[in-house]
Amino acid sequence: MHEHRGEDLEGWIEQVGHHDPPALRQFADGLLHDRDAVVAGLSSPWSSGQAEGQVTRVKLLKRAGYGRAKLDLFRTRIPLEN
Repeated sequence: MHEHRGEDLEGWIEQVGHHDPPALRQFADGLLHDRDAVVAGLSSPWSSGQAEGQVTRVKLLKRAGYGRAKLDLFRTRIPLEN
């Protein structure tokens, strides 16, 4: 994945189909259903990691205050950009 070689996906799926556990084979078969999107995602140098990390952080803060805090405390823990 770090080398951005989405074109190698077909070979990997074929290799997994012969040797690996059923759960991994099922995952590989699922990748085939949207093959074009998976290849594009593996080939692109762009990443949504920063946005996903922020979403995970906000969810963590929300869960940490569940049942103990009101919305005003939640807003102070998440600084908003102006």
